[in-house]
Amino acid sequence: MAGKRKIIVYIATSADGFIARLDGAVDWLNRPRPKDNYGIDDFYRSIDTVLWGRKTFEPLLKGGKWSAGFGPKAKHYIFSHHPPDAAVPGAEFVREPVEVFAPRLRAQRGKHIWMMGGGGIIASFLDTGEIDEFMIHVIPIFIGEGIPLIAARHRTVRLQLLSAKPFPDGVVRLHYAVAKPGAPPRKRMLPQRG
Repeated sequence: MAGKRKIIVYIATSADGFIARLDGAVDWLNRPRPKDNYGIDDFYRSIDTVLWGRKTFEPLLKGGKWSAGFGPKAKHYIFSHHPPDAAVPGAEFVREPVEVFAPRLRAQRGKHIWMMGGGGIIASFLDTGEIDEFMIHVIPIFIGEGIPLIAARHRTVRLQLLSAKPFPDGVVRLHYAVAKPGAPPRKRMLPQRG
């Protein structure tokens, strides 16, 4: 892929901005999906690397749901200060700081990079200027309380809307670029129609 590798947060949130319930449950995401599953196959083709926070990855390990074939065929990096003692097939654990890891990863040849989450690792990458885009699928449901999209910290980060696509079931995909300080504004795309 020519050009700079982007780090893209591709995620779903409740209409009140949560990515999971307080206990990590995402039962509210279980719903009938449109035929193209919100375009995720197109997104999978655009990436070859997935970044995970430990809290997001750990339930897959504990529940026996992790395999080297989980999700798209990709290289998986998990950020953890306490990686497991035994190797995990198809996954590499990262302990180095984001500001060291991310530029090194971007310098490697490859496709774009999927920031899977959760909120803590998204915040760490955002605070070091290492998130390029957000593709947020807003699910038409309020869950009242939960884990926010981005861990709470004092910050102001400007976003530029690239597109908004409504789906027939009420889901809306908001695609934003993260505005870099001093960068010229990116061309805004017209809203897409379902």
